[in-house]
Amino acid sequence: MLKRLRVLDWVRGGLLLAGLGCLATGVLPWEAGEGSLRRIAPLLVFLCAVIVLAELAKEARVFDVVAAALARAGKGRYPALFAVCFAFAAVSTIFLNLDTTAVLLTPVLLAMAARAGIPGLPLAMTTVWLANTASLLLPVSNLTNLLAADRLDLPPLEFAARMWLPQLVILAFTAAFLWIFYWRRHPETYTLPEKVEIGDPVVFRVLSAACLAFALAVLAGVPIEVAAVVAAVVAVGVFGWRDRARLSFALIPWGLLVFVTGLFLVVGALEAQGVLDGLEGGDPFVVAAVGGGLGNVVNNLPAYVAVEQGLPPGDTSVILALLIGTNAGTIVTPWGSLATLLWFEQCRRFGLRVPVGRFVATGFGLAVCCVGFGVLVLGR
Repeated sequence: MLKRLRVLDWVRGGLLLAGLGCLATGVLPWEAGEGSLRRIAPLLVFLCAVIVLAELAKEARVFDVVAAALARAGKGRYPALFAVCFAFAAVSTIFLNLDTTAVLLTPVLLAMAARAGIPGLPLAMTTVWLANTASLLLPVSNLTNLLAADRLDLPPLEFAARMWLPQLVILAFTAAFLWIFYWRRHPETYTLPEKVEIGDPVVFRVLSAACLAFALAVLAGVPIEVAAVVAAVVAVGVFGWRDRARLSFALIPWGLLVFVTGLFLVVGALEAQGVLDGLEGGDPFVVAAVGGGLGNVVNNLPAYVAVEQGLPPGDTSVILALLIGTNAGTIVTPWGSLATLLWFEQCRRFGLRVPVGRFVATGFGLAVCCVGFGVLVLGR
């Protein structure tokens, strides 16, 4: 069994052991550890439920049907397909949220790659980058935005009025980097997929409705863990009724749950020891850079909270600059955001190998451009 573990599995297990070690030695006090676990409990529930939902939707061929429709919308032309996928991913992130894009749209595009006979990496990179870089316009787009909106007391329209220009600039850089580094080297045409054969129409319709209901619930403001659990229960129920053999414990993303638990325990230990203190500042460029850099080290959610605590109250531009850093700047490491972790899990389940060196190098270049130019146009 140990021989079957990959390097990433050892990293996940090591991180959890490090977190538990911090608890056992008192580096992370029990009260603080309990607080960290209580804080991530809804997150773990969401992760488990949404991965189960996505995996069963894949089995029901929901993603294949949507993928075939997207491929037909591109009419066999690679540049047109790029425009369709880019717009779909951006709209999904803006109006739903980044985690929904990572979980539900990534399988759609990977299924389309398989059916159209095109490389999967360009399509996958489109979802992971836009899940992060397109999450600035509305409070619902990212949990960090919701945290900032509470502090700034900005209604959605006012929030969008402050962030539309940085969002537009960041989307332009994202499109340029995607095309130059991942899309342009491929043929200008692709094969339109044939009609998808659906095995069980009842399962297909129920899973389609569950995915749609999940997306609409998120848009309506229902807590994401509640929306995911309800949709996953419906999905498991219909498979239990129609095709019980498809249900197994392998549906549960054990490795991802271990990684997130260990990550937040270690971050809690760093917070308890004051390692993340003293990050205050007033310059928007410095704040955005610190938020993005720290997010790539410890994940964007704890990075946002840590940096925000040291900022002076009432300075709207600095808080928005921090959002640019923690949202669009945390695309360098695989753990920079929850959406990226979810994306890697989906890629693994589809058998797509992601070259980590290329992922980090191109992500770093895009992050520098997004953060630098996004803060530059903020407030103009």
